[in-house]
Amino acid sequence: MHAELTTAYTDTRADALGWYLGLRPIRPLALRPLELDGVRLELRLLGASHQVLVHAPRGVFSETVACLGSGPRVPLPARAAQRVDGWDYEFTSLVEYLPDDRFEARVRCLVASVESHPGGMVGAYPGVPNAVTAITAEHCGPGIGWWTWHTYPQEGRIVSTRSRAT
Repeated sequence: MHAELTTAYTDTRADALGWYLGLRPIRPLALRPLELDGVRLELRLLGASHQVLVHAPRGVFSETVACLGSGPRVPLPARAAQRVDGWDYEFTSLVEYLPDDRFEARVRCLVASVESHPGGMVGAYPGVPNAVTAITAEHCGPGIGWWTWHTYPQEGRIVSTRSRAT
């Protein structure tokens, strides 16, 4: 799924992203509902940010990676694991810097891969080449997993995250 994000490109620094668990649903610019093994997910693009809502009989929780601008920000951890609303949850993140030519090639490859993924969604900004937010979700062992990518062409950075809930 491809979505044109009709908003200004405002989350413009990779190091401004924060990691939040349990936030209320934020109104998305693009939404993709999915069902994986009886678990309902909502993949939400918030601009250069994302939110994933996980709904199941044993609980609902949210993961948000965003530049919210208000309140305390939790920097993206390289690795985290905890119990959240009845789920065993794992999170990892990586920030990569790529020179211009490699950055553009990597974003093209990433967009093609996510658009062809059955549980994928890509959001792009009109007029801002290579600025995208992308999410894929799928069954992952005894649980579910999702991967996200946030690209910052002005910095040559790609922030990738991997999450798993069982």
